[in-house]
Amino acid sequence: MHRSAIYSRKLAAHLKRGGLIAYPTESCYGLGCDPANRKAVQRILKLKQRPQRKGLILIASDYRQVARYLQPLTPAEQGSMANTEAQAVTYLMPVKPSCPRWLCGAHDTLAVRLTAHPFAKQLCRSAGSALVSTSANRSGMRPAKTYAECRRMFGKKVWVLRGRVGKRKQPSTIRAWVGGRIVRK
Repeated sequence: MHRSAIYSRKLAAHLKRGGLIAYPTESCYGLGCDPANRKAVQRILKLKQRPQRKGLILIASDYRQVARYLQPLTPAEQGSMANTEAQAVTYLMPVKPSCPRWLCGAHDTLAVRLTAHPFAKQLCRSAGSALVSTSANRSGMRPAKTYAECRRMFGKKVWVLRGRVGKRKQPSTIRAWVGGRIVRK
């Protein structure tokens, strides 16, 4: 069996067991887990010292990976969402009533980004699902930009994956799906 296939299986199993990962994204390292695993999400919130009411971002390699959480989109809307991948736009999307509160917090929207970052995109494919994607830091602190910073910050609590952070200097733009209002530039 090819090494990358073995690695992908180990990674998927780690996430399914509730494991946490740190991985490179467009502008910094992200902390992630299986968004369907409440205990894993709570561990991330505790590590970050972030209140659940704020909600989290999910990244995905394609719309199908987040569709279970969101109000349905037309094929044209799905295409529109995919066209902004390279721009690193996170959309605040209306959620289904079944969307877990541990993801959307006190909101009726969920922050979702179809990532164009090659490593993060492949990571979602390997996991076979969307991933929680919050900056690898404690709330209010500067996000980690390297493997070494993540290891120092989180030790063995998080499986830190080696890779290169993208060239973006700022985090993704956050835009309301309904109305298009920019929430974070």
